[in-house]
Amino acid sequence: MTIKEAIPQRHMVRKFTGKPIPAELVQLLNARIAENNQLHDLNMKLVTGNADGIGGMAKMLLSRSVHSYIILAGKDGTDLDEHLGYCGADLCLYAQTLGLNTWWVGGMFNGKGAMKHMDATNVRINGVIAIGYGQTQGVPHKSKTAAEVSQYTGTAPQWFADGVEALLYAPTALNKQPYMVKGESDRVSITAGEGHFAGIDLGIGKYHFEVGAGKDNFQWVK
Repeated sequence: MTIKEAIPQRHMVRKFTGKPIPAELVQLLNARIAENNQLHDLNMKLVTGNADGIGGMAKMLLSRSVHSYIILAGKDGTDLDEHLGYCGADLCLYAQTLGLNTWWVGGMFNGKGAMKHMDATNVRINGVIAIGYGQTQGVPHKSKTAAEVSQYTGTAPQWFADGVEALLYAPTALNKQPYMVKGESDRVSITAGEGHFAGIDLGIGKYHFEVGAGKDNFQWVK
C-alpha cells in the first residue's frame, strides 16, 4: 500500500487490541520519525510500552487498550504547529501502510507524561498520536463537499481535483474541516481557520493535498 492509497483507508480508531507493535515495525517507524525530524527540525518521538502521554479522558475512550504513541514536539517557533501537522499526517499514513491504526489525540494528551520521554527540555508538545492494532479499521467521518472547501479560477485541472479529494480525508480538530484551498494556474493557497489547532490542521491539510495532487504539479503561495 502506498501513502496515496492509504489516504482513503485510514480512519480514526479508538479501540485497540493491545497487541504490541513488532520490533521490525518499531524500527521502521523510528526511521520515518528520524527522517521527518531531520527535514523539519522537530523532536518527535515514538514511545512504546506505556501510554503516559495520553490523558485520562482519552484513555477512557481508548479503553486503556493502546500502549504506544508518537509525541508531536519541536522547538517553539512560528511554524512549529504547521510542521507538526504535516509530519504527523505523514506518520499516520505511513503507519497505515504498515498495517497499523492511529488516533490523533489533540487536546486530551498528557504533556507532563510525554515530556518524561523527551531528550530535550526546551521543546513544546502539541499533541500525541496513539498507534497500534485497531479492533476495527474505523469508519469514514462525515465530510464536506469539494465545493465547500475549494475554489479554482478557470477550469480546475485533474491534479487540483485529486488534491481536494485527498484533503477531504484529512483528520482535523473536532472534524471541522476548516479548509479553503484556492487555485489559479499552478499556484495554490490554503487556509485552515483559526484557533489553537489551526496550525496543526494547516499542516495536515497541506500534506494531504500534496499527496493527492502531486507536489510537482503546483506551488504553494500565500
